[in-house]
Amino acid sequence: MSETFADLVACEDVLMFVNAAITSTGQREFHHGSGEQRLSLEFLHEYMLENYRDMYAAVLALDVNDHNAAIMIRNLLVRAGDVGVERRREEGRLIARRLERMPPQRVYRLFRDLRRLGVNNRRTRAVIRDWMAGRRDPAFDSVKYRTAVKDAVRHAHLRLHGEQPSFLFAPSGVKAFQTPLYEQWRRAHYEQAAIYELPYTVAEGFAAKHKIPREVFLERIQHRMTRLERLRMQESAREAKVEAVRADLGEMPLTRLASYVLALPLDDRARRRAELTLALRTAARRVAGAARGSWGRVTAVLDDSYSTLGSGEKRRRPLAVALAAHYLLEALAKEYTPLWTSGRTDELLVYPSGPTPLGHRIIDALETGPERLLIVSDGWDNAPPGLAADVLRVWRTRLDPGHRRAPGQRVMIVHLNPVYDADGFDVRRLAPGVPTAGVRDAEDLPTLVEFARFAEGRVGLPKLRAHLSDRTARFLGEPA
Repeated sequence: MSETFADLVACEDVLMFVNAAITSTGQREFHHGSGEQRLSLEFLHEYMLENYRDMYAAVLALDVNDHNAAIMIRNLLVRAGDVGVERRREEGRLIARRLERMPPQRVYRLFRDLRRLGVNNRRTRAVIRDWMAGRRDPAFDSVKYRTAVKDAVRHAHLRLHGEQPSFLFAPSGVKAFQTPLYEQWRRAHYEQAAIYELPYTVAEGFAAKHKIPREVFLERIQHRMTRLERLRMQESAREAKVEAVRADLGEMPLTRLASYVLALPLDDRARRRAELTLALRTAARRVAGAARGSWGRVTAVLDDSYSTLGSGEKRRRPLAVALAAHYLLEALAKEYTPLWTSGRTDELLVYPSGPTPLGHRIIDALETGPERLLIVSDGWDNAPPGLAADVLRVWRTRLDPGHRRAPGQRVMIVHLNPVYDADGFDVRRLAPGVPTAGVRDAEDLPTLVEFARFAEGRVGLPKLRAHLSDRTARFLGEPA
């Protein structure tokens, strides 16, 4: 009996950590400050590392955010001596694979953190060496992340080849580089034309040094921008009357695109309705892929209450997840009914306002007779408080006990929460009988709905371990 109880506790602990690792970035949220977020998150990492190290490492194979992935990698490297050779080898493969998927600036920040902590064991040096050796364009990294590359080279005692040592450590002693990008960087110190062959972020510094007018700089550098840089700069370029900086919105990641749309004034959204709606639906269909139209009758309760404003660091992030989820569910469902907590029906013009009447909206949703009911909300049900929990409890215990499979009776209910609750060390739940999973990007919604079944308590620790093993095998086997 004690073993069963221990397994139940372990399963709950792992699920709690996964939710935190998906949603929290240690930044301020609407209800909690950044200090509370960081303290709560640090405790969870230490707790998991100490008690469930094998599953802690396996979580790297899940859709956790890069902030937590970096902390996990750091912790595993700091405590490398606590496990045997075989375990270290398995962790090393997970670390290497995860680093391949992370943005380079995040990886270099991790390396600098390891240097600050004085973590310089053989395993850490090997991780840094192998990741840097696998970079497709070392010259590009040396120019764009010059200081970070220098720090990593010093810390891991790496051997450099060609002109890289001279560029990083003694560029003033070179009259001309043979590597084109290095030479453009050298010439950019005194020649404006060379600036426009450099990465955008590097060129921006040189443009300020040469006092180049903003509109001129944006017009000439746009060909060097990444797609996300184009998205970020598109509106400021419009203000500067530079029409050349245009992002292809249909190619943007769905949640990032939703954030961009919500940052626009309502009048702009209304004026560009056709363009923005097409882009959002295109991105959603790309995510849905072969699963388009396969989810049957779906109803979504989507939170656009005032708390979805987020914080200054995560502006409108919860609402962006809800908006992106709306378009993705529209693509996945055969029949789809969206219900916003505000009662609005024009999703393109949603904005954070009002209380969170989740209970009323859940009643409305159940009346539509869905096969799947998805709730995307931070879980702060307050109009009236606790109604959502009562509705879901009655539904599960009286109207749909045992999740009966008879036609018209069974409803799969999942709560996806984009906000980490620092006080509870988890995302806020609506009711014990309803599975809740953390969500950061709506693109992960199909996977999270599958994973949420573990949160119901109907699937035990052995099956959770099997699921993590399967995800790890797929994670290590799939291409970068």
